[in-house]
Amino acid sequence: MTAPFDPRLYDQICFACGDRNTAGLHLHFDREGTDGVVCTYAPKESDQGFPGVLHGGIVAALLDESMAWAMWAADRALGVTAKMETRYRRRVGLDGPLTVHGRVVRTRGRRIEVEASVDAADGARLAEAEALFMRLPSDDEARMAAALGWDVVP
Repeated sequence: MTAPFDPRLYDQICFACGDRNTAGLHLHFDREGTDGVVCTYAPKESDQGFPGVLHGGIVAALLDESMAWAMWAADRALGVTAKMETRYRRRVGLDGPLTVHGRVVRTRGRRIEVEASVDAADGARLAEAEALFMRLPSDDEARMAAALGWDVVP
């Protein structure tokens, strides 16, 4: 079961999810369970590295952003990527929508372990990642949520 996030969360300039970033990816996530998120991304020609191949940095951005949103979904946590291990399993083309999943695996204090995947339209796993995020200290988290306008969104 999925449920969309409040659209006001996207009224920002983030490269990955901000609606006000004209060069961004414009990702919009839905909740997936209590500790995960999912979104669909349609690659653009301008996202390519080699001809017809999605740039690996864009794939990494999809994975990283889904893990950050999973933390928000699970516990309204804001944090930074401390370490990320990425496995590119297959070439990611530009010819179809991608499904991106992120999920919190474990939380230990400010340390949040997360995982993510990018799948092709036919369900083939294209890339996956595991990461350690460091949750912002509570004062910084509150300040960042306020700067984003997220502190007033239920």
